[in-house]
Parts: sequence; C-alpha cells; structure tokens
Amino acid sequence: MKRRDFLVMGAVARLAGAPALAAQTSPVVEVFKNPYCSCCEGWVEHLKGAGFPVKVTVVDDTAPVRKRYGIPEKLGSCHTGVVAGYALEGHVPAADIKRLLATKPAAVGLAVPGMPVGSPGMEAGARKDPFDVLLVDKSGGSRVYASYNKS
Repeated sequence: MKRRDFLVMGAVARLAGAPALAAQTSPVVEVFKNPYCSCCEGWVEHLKGAGFPVKVTVVDDTAPVRKRYGIPEKLGSCHTGVVAGYALEGHVPAADIKRLLATKPAAVGLAVPGMPVGSPGMEAGARKDPFDVLLVDKSGGSRVYASYNKS
C-alpha cells in the first residue's frame, strides 16, 4: 500500500466517525415522563434528531421532579428534562437548549408551559399555535427567552 492510499483511508475513517463524535460531545438529556404520554416520545425524538443523547426515566408523577429541579408548578407540562444542571420543562425546542448551554445563564432552566400545538413533539399537521419559551430564574420568576409562531 502506498503512503498516499494509507493517508486517504485514515482521513475517510476519521470522517466516518465524525457524527458519532459530535453526538458524544452533546450532554445527555434525562427525560422524566409519564408512561402513557406519546407526545413526550415525540420530544425525545426531536432531541435525538438534534444530536442530544437521551435517557428516559418513567415516573408516575412528574410534579415531584419539577419541584426537585426548581420549576414552579404554574409552568408545568407533561415531562421534565435535565441537562448539564438545567431543568427543561415541556416541549422546549432543541435550538433553545443549545443556546442555553452555550450562554450558561444563571437560571434554573427553560419551560414551555402547557402543551402548545406546533411545539416539538406536539405537531398536528399545519396547525402551529403561538408559544413562548421561558427562562426560569432561581426565584421562580420567568421571562420570555424565545417566541414561536407569532404573527
């Protein structure tokens, strides 16, 4: 084998492993969900599609999980995620999670209260209701972090 062929094979092997390496650099999102909720599975697939490794933990009630991670009950949804010390409540878009991890604000995490149609995991054809992603602070307050489907 010529040196040039060997170098080309090495480069191809490195490129083939690049997606796996990229997935390993994203932190794991642990998702706590009810065993009967299918929209949670849609959100998990959304996260995986964005390159996040996901660990699903099935619980009968997500309220204690929300409380443990500092998400006020009024901001509750059907599942709670945890990533790199931040809580993720509801159908938070992966792009906002990536922005959160890149900027590292002093906050509890992000929340999409309720289950808005058109949010990740809550797709329903062409219907896309407006919704906000909220940044939840350590006192339980929140402010708009991102808005979707607004006119």
